[in-house]
Amino acid sequence: MTTTLPDAAEAHPEVASGDLLRFATAGSVDDGKSTLIGRLLFDSKSIFADQLESVEQVSKDRGNDYADLSLLTDGLRAEREQGITIDVAYRYFATPKRKFIIADTPGHIQYTRNMVTGASTADVALILVDARKGVVEQSRRHTFLATLLGVPHVVVCVNKMDLVDYDEQVFEKIRAEFTEFASRLRVPDLTFIPVSALAGDNVVTRSENMPWFDGSPLLSHLERLHVASDRNLVDVRFPVQYVIRPQQNDTRDYRGYAGTVASGVMKPGDRVLALPAGLETTIASIDTADGPVEEAYPPMSVTVRLADEIDISRGDMICRPNNAPTVTQDVDAQICWMDESASLVQGKKYAIKHTTRWARAMVKNINYRVDVNTLHRDEDATEIKLNEIARIRLRVTQPLFVDSYQANRQTGAFILVDEATNKTVAAGMIGGPAHQF
Repeated sequence: MTTTLPDAAEAHPEVASGDLLRFATAGSVDDGKSTLIGRLLFDSKSIFADQLESVEQVSKDRGNDYADLSLLTDGLRAEREQGITIDVAYRYFATPKRKFIIADTPGHIQYTRNMVTGASTADVALILVDARKGVVEQSRRHTFLATLLGVPHVVVCVNKMDLVDYDEQVFEKIRAEFTEFASRLRVPDLTFIPVSALAGDNVVTRSENMPWFDGSPLLSHLERLHVASDRNLVDVRFPVQYVIRPQQNDTRDYRGYAGTVASGVMKPGDRVLALPAGLETTIASIDTADGPVEEAYPPMSVTVRLADEIDISRGDMICRPNNAPTVTQDVDAQICWMDESASLVQGKKYAIKHTTRWARAMVKNINYRVDVNTLHRDEDATEIKLNEIARIRLRVTQPLFVDSYQANRQTGAFILVDEATNKTVAAGMIGGPAHQF
């Protein structure tokens, strides 16, 4: 059974430091995602002089009379030639208040799978809406995907306000339409900011052209956003990645279980349960590359030593005796299909990777396919094609130790792999946050 404790982050401030913020941008084609990121990097003085010189030169070669800041993230040649984002571009920057990792995801519908990849680890989704076009199909699609992926904070940037004369009524109309659609989803935190990425309005500094907006500029909002309480520090989940048995004479009795803490806080002396063995024991010590520690928390990589010798191997899990994940071979999940060469059909078999555990899985049922624009369920769907979202049921050859994706993004996620091609063909969210769809 999974429990929640709202003040877990406050109980362990050193565990849940909000120093790093991961955010992903999303939106329709030409909404200005890459330009917005370029503006953030430029105005926060997070680019080098030679990078700016390169951008200015390429902009000049393309006939622009301004520095096209979108070139700071559109790194692929095809992207620069077409002026679009195809792959997910990651950038790092920092301010005196916070560190950031940005995932600039593509806007085209055929690259939905790339957006899923970029947003899967994000704390915040930045949804860009062109002030001239309003809320369009891709705005709804990306908001749905952000919700499906359990992104806890959504910031809607109404961009290109300079092209509508900074009209407050345009902004309010878009906010009302977007809010109505978002009310049908599970969006825990929704914020709207009117911006002009090209001119820099409300990106890093407050805009003098929009005195009617009393909110914070985008960067200030991101710097102050509290994300520590979004992390699960209650449900101890430690998937074992490797069993360490050194062969030196002085360490022959050493047996440690290495892995990354998925959630919860572990300390020496804690009672734990090993799955699937079902045996209880006590944590004897927690080791790291820098020596023993008094506690371990996500996303630390540690080696756990136990007081008793228990048969534990890669793919097993260490958890609390009174707070264990669900042990099951039947998995209900939302999936995003990522394979352009083949469709998902009932009865097909795949390899499944869940935390550190590999198994084989068969598609028992396709419950329905979701139209992300209307949220309509197509219960007659017999196959799932590239970039489509569906709810399916899998039968797995060996038990998995799962939580709902809503409760735990680490133990609630999996991938499906085509064993013939070794391609990742689907990303799955168990009993996902959008289970009402």
